[in-house]
Amino acid sequence: MASNSSSPNQTQTGQRDDDQDHHAIHMVTIDNFRLALINQKINTPPKILSKAAGRATCSIFKVPKSFNDVNGKLYQPQIISIGPFHHNQPHLQMMEEHKYHYLGQLLGRVTHLTLPNLFNAVAPLGASARECYSEDIPLEDQHFLEMLVVDGCFIIELFRKVAKLVLFEDDDPIASMSWIFPALLRDLHRLENQIPFFVLQCLYDLTSGDKESCREFTLATLSLSFFNFTIQRPDEIIWKYKDLKPKHLLDLLRSSFITPELDPEDPSKENTAPSHVIHSVSKLRQAGIHLRPGKSETFLAVKFKRGVIEMPRVTFDDFLSSLLANCVSYEQCHNGHSTYFTTYATFVDCLVNSAKDVEYLSDKNILENYFGTEAEIATFINNLGKEVAFDIDQCYLAKLFDDVNMYHQNDLHVYWATLKYTYFNTPWSFISVVAAFVLLVLTILQTLYTVYPYYKPSNN
Repeated sequence: MASNSSSPNQTQTGQRDDDQDHHAIHMVTIDNFRLALINQKINTPPKILSKAAGRATCSIFKVPKSFNDVNGKLYQPQIISIGPFHHNQPHLQMMEEHKYHYLGQLLGRVTHLTLPNLFNAVAPLGASARECYSEDIPLEDQHFLEMLVVDGCFIIELFRKVAKLVLFEDDDPIASMSWIFPALLRDLHRLENQIPFFVLQCLYDLTSGDKESCREFTLATLSLSFFNFTIQRPDEIIWKYKDLKPKHLLDLLRSSFITPELDPEDPSKENTAPSHVIHSVSKLRQAGIHLRPGKSETFLAVKFKRGVIEMPRVTFDDFLSSLLANCVSYEQCHNGHSTYFTTYATFVDCLVNSAKDVEYLSDKNILENYFGTEAEIATFINNLGKEVAFDIDQCYLAKLFDDVNMYHQNDLHVYWATLKYTYFNTPWSFISVVAAFVLLVLTILQTLYTVYPYYKPSNN
């Protein structure tokens, strides 16, 4: 009698056929319109993070979201927009009027200078300027050139006025309202708020009249003199960088702190053992490692010798916190850039775990606090070291990390430090130890004098 049930092989074969039919049905659901859209996206170059972002010529970036989530306010302009990333934002419109007002003053002061002169000078730089930005700029060419000319001329005029090469107008709010100038100092070095330095150089050369005292300055020294109102470095340091040709103003500031005394970052250097991050101030002190202020023209010049870390004094305020954060972001984004500020940020992040660590650095005159409470500085420093990537074996402080760790792992240093901390931490504990030692010596002498006559040889 024939059976109505199918064999196992027939059942599996039938299932495979059904699966193939099922997939075939799904394949035909992707119609030609959808395929055309996919092909269009395949053939469209990226705009939000353009191909130019991976080139060494690209130097102006949107700050990564991971950084913005931690220290967002340090990257966003508060009063003025420079460049295309924040162009025409509503909360920055106040300074837009002053940009054009300064441009009018410049045209009225420099003879034979006209708007067409400015546009014709900058026009050949337009394509190169676009390549400096990590994103596609949605501005047509004339609008883009207008932005470069207006922003660039405003920066140069402002720098000249602050340097007293050109007089401020009476009642100019930029000079008379005290809150505006500090905001400009911070906004003009933010990574997202830049135009290429070669555009500024072109405009500076074009607008420097033959008889102007402006010619005594280079654009680099004029720019650094502007920022020196908050950094306050000696003039001889400023003039060391008179011929510097940076990518933009942030890069100029950053480069002026990278001095020849810093160990170069050598990618070909081979370490026999991997470097390790160091411990916090509190733990280093327990191992007998101390910190003291060092002397250098740059706060990056950290040294370690015979159990002492020397750190040049640094003033923590709103400007420096913004500068540190934007320099770290710049180094993280720029292709092949050195990591001096990233390394320093990581080093300080290692040292500071709590408000007590900040308090110790302040007591040692290493850190001058105009930022907030010790806890607020500790939080900022810890946030600064988040989400950063760098090679600790190739950084300029690699040897310092190694030397500090080797010193910390030496048991003799730990024992001696513990002894000093326990018995010599205060004058009273020191006096107590000395008194106990003297008492012990006197007791021993008294015992010797008491016992000695019984063991003294007789003369008979």
